[in-house]
Amino acid sequence: MSLLSHYRIIKPLALLLLGALSVLGFAPFYFYPASIISLIGLFYFWHLCYTPKQAAFAGFIYGLGMFGAGIYWIYISLHDFGGMPSLVAGFCTFLLCAFLSLFPAAVGALSIWISGLSLSAKQGRTMMIAIPILWSMTDWIRSWIFTGFPWLTIGYSQVPYSPLAGYMPIVGVYGVSLITVFIASLIGLWLANRFIHQAHTLIWRRNAIVVLLLIWVIGSVLKMVEWTAPAGEPTPVALLQGNISQSLKWAPEIAEQTLVKYLNMAEASTAQLIIMPETALPVLSSELPEVLKNRLQQHAISNQGDILMGLVERENGEYFNSMISLGSAKSARYRKSHLVPFGEFIPLKSLLGWIYRDWLNMPLSDLSRGSIHQQPMAIAGQKVAVNICYEDVFGEEIIRQLPQATLLVNVSNDAWYGESLAAYQHMQFSQARALETGRTVLRATNTGATAMINPHGKVLAHAPHFSETTLNVLAQGYTGSTPYVRFGNWLFLMICFLGIMFVGWQRLLAWLKCLANFLVRQRKTK
Repeated sequence: MSLLSHYRIIKPLALLLLGALSVLGFAPFYFYPASIISLIGLFYFWHLCYTPKQAAFAGFIYGLGMFGAGIYWIYISLHDFGGMPSLVAGFCTFLLCAFLSLFPAAVGALSIWISGLSLSAKQGRTMMIAIPILWSMTDWIRSWIFTGFPWLTIGYSQVPYSPLAGYMPIVGVYGVSLITVFIASLIGLWLANRFIHQAHTLIWRRNAIVVLLLIWVIGSVLKMVEWTAPAGEPTPVALLQGNISQSLKWAPEIAEQTLVKYLNMAEASTAQLIIMPETALPVLSSELPEVLKNRLQQHAISNQGDILMGLVERENGEYFNSMISLGSAKSARYRKSHLVPFGEFIPLKSLLGWIYRDWLNMPLSDLSRGSIHQQPMAIAGQKVAVNICYEDVFGEEIIRQLPQATLLVNVSNDAWYGESLAAYQHMQFSQARALETGRTVLRATNTGATAMINPHGKVLAHAPHFSETTLNVLAQGYTGSTPYVRFGNWLFLMICFLGIMFVGWQRLLAWLKCLANFLVRQRKTK
């Protein structure tokens, strides 16, 4: 076999492995250098590409490795709990990974096109700027296209231990993606050494080292900044984890057992705020037994606090995934507004409804959205901003209830994904939200990860997964605003806009130079 044939086999395999390596930067591994090293490898390959097609292929294969290793648990939810045939579930999971891989493919193709395929220093550095701008923009686009699926956004890989996490309260997770990818692009370009004339190599490398050190040092300093201030005394909180198997959760024959379980868990707690997971009570709110409701309310009052219950509400023929409070304070509710496509609502129902009839068996697949303008709940002496399930993936939506809220609460049911990485990755999103907002985040889940996270993104308490338990914590409320709370993603988008203007200007100059050279040649021929 020729050397070229070996390269054609080894290169895709190396790209797949590099993509899979990036997953080590995310929870539960938290080895944040892995994601940077992984990207450096990809960008090294890109800098050795000569056509946008080659770069697109490299980015696509890398994406298959990254998303295949990182979101394989989609298969578990579709097959093990959704009842979809194994071949169909596997194919659907592959299609999702392939779709998501189109984003790094597009970054590769565009970055090569923008560089003008030139080996000059100026054009090479243009590519170095273009890659992080394009990558972070595609991460952001993934957060809203087709209602959004920003899983494995590269900025999360730096939460909470990397010095780059210090930038999170300022520019949010997409800004951290930008910085992370810039570092990898700078080093990848350095290693490829495509555009640097030997006489300038030492100077350029020295400047690159200075830039990298500055980014790292500034991030480390920012991690020590207290963006928000404690408000009042800590509140005793009980986070209930019922550990109800997903295959039994909605079975009518065990509904009463589930209700009794959560009643007993709640009544065994003396916490001022007791929080149940998402849809913990498997009945409609209108069908909740009055005796159980009264006992919960009286117990909360005796604790001089409140209980947050997860259940489904029905109103005017519509169904809502809700959290409702009972206790000393006036009853309040939060209705989930960002629903999971195919899990909680059916996109293009008239065209795709057959998928549910023939292949899937998912409850709560046709819910209605709650308002996007809901206010924090004034309960247990705190102002609690609730979000349900994967709503905490969307930082720009979490800050809608800030700076009024003193605590953030995420309730979820990740039992859909079995004993996979999903629950840990989901908790890492909550860690990012804590950093962005400067707030304590409380997580109450059915099977894990039930936890308390401080404003620096550190997990202070974490219940064992797949166990029936109550996690008792003292939750400190906070007031004030981080820059991200004030400006959301606008600072990140402004930086990207300036970067695009710079890259566009360099591209225009390259075209003008080519045009000038062409005109000069034409004159000489005449």
